[in-house]
Amino acid sequence: MYVIRLPDGTLRVPHSVLADGGEPGPEASEGRIIADAYVEIGPDDPDYDRLLGESLTEEELAERRRRWRDEDADLLRRFEEWKAGGAED
Repeated sequence: MYVIRLPDGTLRVPHSVLADGGEPGPEASEGRIIADAYVEIGPDDPDYDRLLGESLTEEELAERRRRWRDEDADLLRRFEEWKAGGAED
């Protein structure tokens, strides 16, 4: 999950970034995500300046996801070629 910078300057922040470590117990060390939740914060929030530097616009995030899909497709194609070549040996 990413910090998303909205056009009005508001940041959409994953809740876990602002929350503490979560529930104590054996499950806490596993780092499992139960739900994807965002909260919106403005410049008056104490964490705003810290999070602003790592934020992405919605367009930058969409471009990053598109690149991942393209690169994943190329990686999958190369793996399938490798697998097919290995099956012939």
